[in-house]
Amino acid sequence: MNLPAAEAQAAAPSEQGGGNGLLWLLAAVALLFAFLRPRAPMDWLKLVDWQTVGALAGLLAITQGVEKSGMLQAAAQRLLARTHNQRSLALLLTASAAFLSALVTNDVSLFLLVPLTRVLANQAHLPLARLVVLEALAVNAGSALTPIGNPQNLYLWHRSGESFVAFTGMMLPTVAVMLFWLFAAAWLLVPRTPIALKPETEAAPVQPRLLALAGALFVGFVVALDRHWLLAGLGVVFAVFLVSYPRVLRDIDWTLLAIIALMFVDLRQLAELPAVQSLLNLWPITDGWRAYLAAIVASQLISNVPAAILLDGHVRDLPALAAGVSVGGFGCVLGSLANLIALRLAKLPHGLREFHRISIPFLLACAASALLLRLG
Repeated sequence: MNLPAAEAQAAAPSEQGGGNGLLWLLAAVALLFAFLRPRAPMDWLKLVDWQTVGALAGLLAITQGVEKSGMLQAAAQRLLARTHNQRSLALLLTASAAFLSALVTNDVSLFLLVPLTRVLANQAHLPLARLVVLEALAVNAGSALTPIGNPQNLYLWHRSGESFVAFTGMMLPTVAVMLFWLFAAAWLLVPRTPIALKPETEAAPVQPRLLALAGALFVGFVVALDRHWLLAGLGVVFAVFLVSYPRVLRDIDWTLLAIIALMFVDLRQLAELPAVQSLLNLWPITDGWRAYLAAIVASQLISNVPAAILLDGHVRDLPALAAGVSVGGFGCVLGSLANLIALRLAKLPHGLREFHRISIPFLLACAASALLLRLG
């Protein structure tokens, strides 16, 4: 079911307001850095991880194609017919997000599940904000298990020289703690209330050709990313949609891409500050619980991927660093790129407030539990 036009128009400003507010904040910080630490234009561009931004652009386009194919609406109807209460649905979506993120990365899992969750909430009375926040927490937790689940694990895995199985075994205790609190949160936050369907409206017809095209482009784009053919893969995705379904490209969330680019510009300059480097050299964070807590705190300030790279030169305790940046994905929305992606995909009014209301207590519970596990 689609929102009535009047409701959609009324919701649009508040849906985009939180994300656009973050955009202006990041732009203001970038402007401040431009005055305090001037750079050549090309140096500014080098601060952005264009591999990540380009990958997100391609995935956003493909996700729009899947949404416009009508497949999500049909899948949502079948899922609602088989799930009878909100808690069961929340546990199913949360478990799916955690499982998928360990196999196909946290970002890709969100591109698959958050649009589906938004369509579910259009067809039934559901706590959309809580479901999306739980999915964001789930992909951060699940992706921490394997070396290929998220960028920081991939970086630390290559640096460690460990085998795939050995690295997964190293992360298993921390991930077990995070998953315990994840399912406890889903159980407590979502009541066992029967799902009430909204009045039915005319469903969008399923377009098998567009769905097949989006699926083929997804497989090809993932292969292109794996082989480091980003420009070729992105060019094919955009060219195919431009020729066959140009409306797909019009609805891409370009603001999200701008936010991600500015995050790289701001956070990398923050990490380069002499004061930050001096603190890292002075503090005893080479191993143990100090390294673990330093990774969590750094993730809250500069996100967990830059935190892993920044601390790698100062921390000798790989398990502590890997556990810290994984747990550090919770808490502040900047803790993990996946948090921002989930909120933007869901188009939630007041999404940042709802996210922090759940994520900050979740961070405290996971951080304390994982620390006790390490000390034990």
